[in-house]
Amino acid sequence: MVERTSLTRVDDHPRTATGREWEVFVRESESAPLRSVGSVTAPTSEAAHEQASALFAWYATELWLCPADEVVRYTSHDLAAAARATDHDETALGQ
Repeated sequence: MVERTSLTRVDDHPRTATGREWEVFVRESESAPLRSVGSVTAPTSEAAHEQASALFAWYATELWLCPADEVVRYTSHDLAAAARATDHDETALGQ
């Protein structure tokens, strides 16, 4: 029997103060599932569409955008531990 992974909610906080964060989803063909490919920061959905198209849509038949603050994220990863490890690595490198 496979053990069910425990998921914890990821805190909602903006990554930047210069625009709204948009999650980008693409479908590579009509029969393919919609999948998350990343995010862009833009003040409007139109600007987000332009950025996402340039980055992700060159191979997709559909591109969907969703305001990141409307997406609820859950993860099985310890994000705080990952951040501490990154901080430790940067300190060790003298950054």
